[in-house]
Amino acid sequence: MGKKVLITGSRGIAAALVAKLSYVDYSIYLVGGEEQDCKSLSAQFPQVVGYSAIDIRDEELITDAFKQAINQLGGMDHAVSIVGGSGRSFGDGAIEDISKSAWDQTLELNLTTAFMTAREAIKYFKDHGGGSLILTSSVLATSPSPEFFRTHAYAVAKGGINTLVKTLSAAYIADSIRVNAVAPSLVATPMAARAAQNPEIADFTKRKQPFAPHQLSADQVAAAYVYLIENQGVTGQIIEIDGGWSVNSGV
Repeated sequence: MGKKVLITGSRGIAAALVAKLSYVDYSIYLVGGEEQDCKSLSAQFPQVVGYSAIDIRDEELITDAFKQAINQLGGMDHAVSIVGGSGRSFGDGAIEDISKSAWDQTLELNLTTAFMTAREAIKYFKDHGGGSLILTSSVLATSPSPEFFRTHAYAVAKGGINTLVKTLSAAYIADSIRVNAVAPSLVATPMAARAAQNPEIADFTKRKQPFAPHQLSADQVAAAYVYLIENQGVTGQIIEIDGGWSVNSGV
C-alpha cells in the first residue's frame, strides 16, 4: 500500500500522528483543524504537502478539501478521521437535560464529520483500487462512566462510528477497502483539560486506567493509527487504547 495520507485535525492526536508518519516518509495532507496549527505542522514537517483549515462540518468545504488533497498528494491511500470533540459547550450531558440543538451539534461534530470523511474517502478508493479508512471512536461508546462522563450525545455519536466501521468494512471488502477505528480513553489533549484539572476525575483516572494514570499520551494513541495504516491484514476492528479502562469494571 502507498504512503499518501489525508488526516482530519491539527492538534493533539492528529499532530502526534503527523510526527510519527513523517518519520517514516509518508506524504500528508491536513483537513480541518486550526489554520495556525496546520501552518506550524507544515513548517515543521516537509512531509505535510498542504492543508485546508476548514470547518469540517461544512459539506461543500470538505468535498473541495478532498479534491485539493488528492491533487496535492497525487492520489490517496489512507484517510484518517480524527476531528471531533466534546459537546459540553453545546449543552451535552444527561439525556434529560440535552436540548435538540445540543444533540444535533454534538452528533454533527463527531458522527456527521466521520460520515462525510468516510463518504469522500470511499468514493475515491472505490475508483482507485482500494485504500484504508480509520475513524476515531471512544471507550465511552462501550464502557460508560456515568459518575463523571454523563455525556450521552457524545457517547451515541461514538457508538455510531463503531457501527460505521462494521457496516462499511463489510460492504466494501470486495473493493479492497479496509475500515477500522481507534477508541481511546482519556488522552492528554485540550479536549481532556477539564478532566485533568478536576481532582476527583484525576483520582478516578488513576484507578480506572492504571496503565495511563495521568491520561494517555497523544503518542500512545497515534501509534494505533500507524498500526492500522500499515497492517493490511486488519479490517472491521475498533482498537481500544485505554490504559485498562474497558476491563477495569470494579472502578
